[in-house]
Amino acid sequence: MDIVTRPRILVVGAGFAGVECVRRLERRLSPGEADLTLVTPFSYQLYLPLLPQVASGVLTPQSIALSLRRSGKYRTRIIPGGAIGVDLKAKVCVIRTITDEVVDERYDYIVLAPGSVTRTFDIPGLVDHAFGMKTLAEAAYIRDHVISQLDLADASKDPAERAARLQFVVVGAGYAGTETAACLQRLTHGAVRRYPRLDPRLIRWHLIDIAPKLMPELGEKLGRSAQEILRRRGIEISLGVSIAKAGPEEVTFTDGRVVPTHTLIWTAGVVASPLIATLGAETVRGRLAVTPELVLPREDGVFALGDAAAVPDLAGENGSVCPPTAQHASRQGRTAADNVIATLRGQPLSPYEHGDLGLVVDLGGRDAVSKPLGVELHGLPAQFAARGYHWWAMRTNVAKVRVATNWTLNAVAGDDFVRTGFQARRPAKLKDFEYTHTYLAPEQVRAHVEEGRPVGG
Repeated sequence: MDIVTRPRILVVGAGFAGVECVRRLERRLSPGEADLTLVTPFSYQLYLPLLPQVASGVLTPQSIALSLRRSGKYRTRIIPGGAIGVDLKAKVCVIRTITDEVVDERYDYIVLAPGSVTRTFDIPGLVDHAFGMKTLAEAAYIRDHVISQLDLADASKDPAERAARLQFVVVGAGYAGTETAACLQRLTHGAVRRYPRLDPRLIRWHLIDIAPKLMPELGEKLGRSAQEILRRRGIEISLGVSIAKAGPEEVTFTDGRVVPTHTLIWTAGVVASPLIATLGAETVRGRLAVTPELVLPREDGVFALGDAAAVPDLAGENGSVCPPTAQHASRQGRTAADNVIATLRGQPLSPYEHGDLGLVVDLGGRDAVSKPLGVELHGLPAQFAARGYHWWAMRTNVAKVRVATNWTLNAVAGDDFVRTGFQARRPAKLKDFEYTHTYLAPEQVRAHVEEGRPVGG
């Protein structure tokens, strides 16, 4: 008697794209129609746009970590680990579990949504001395670090050391960098009042970017408005400038300036997860080249989306691809799920098309600039639009209550400026958080799957 097995659907990644895909698959597939598996190192979805508010203490880390086990129909098996290689011909995903065991997970259909990692360049000292802002741990660590710089400056008897500890450099004037600089500047501005020995004028924040404009997606008027807000608050903005080299106590800009600092935060963009390179497939600037239906050409049952895929932007200029944003990732997740189901049922696939909902930028306090549905807003209306959008986009009611409570408590009671003790451990920089060294080369994946050769052997 033949044993009938259900098709195996494997989703890699629990970001906006992967989670939205899994949720839709759970809702639209009947219980016996397929087996669902999700690979992720953490059993939560990180609401990435609000990371700067965690770094600045406005939100607690738990409030933007949306539990995967709290919501859904509990039909999806979660493998706690990271995908480190995929053999498309054998239909095997190689996974390193959180117990450091390497396992093979076979699939019939795979949805690749591994997201992105911080983009770095070959700048001397960068990965050794810069902090990233891509993970929950990094955001919590940066908060501790910034507060510790105030403590150390307060304790120092050396005027030069005190001044260096009170200078902060943020590289990258996109959304992440701009919001990070804005929120952390508010943190130090509020905290320094509790340090009567420190001169507030010594606190200096630098926001730099090699691009000629601040957040060009906002348009000329709103971008200029955001720039004026930040400069009015004392943030020094340098455009057309980047980092030439980084050291433990100073940073050298490409224009020759040397800034004494113990804090370099790097937010200069992202690149697709190194997992994509293990496939040996065609890429566009490192992102997997897919069709408008989110399908990897010439491969059976392979879908890719989110930051790791170059999805054609049918609403944009000819030849353009969708930018790596949460808004696109969530919508692509739904399209990917529908197309997986259509493939299962022998139905035609649908292309990914979108209508832009606009942009929101929260600069902390009452400062914000937003462009919802093309309408330009400033100040409190923009702040309501920004926070309203983020609140609406939170996936669970528990998360919504936590975020709303945090916002209210911070607005009413302010911050206690408490650090939790991360600084008692060794410093952790860019190279310590994203584990980019763990991925396999394509030939290692094939050798592991075909010959059973140990990974790294």
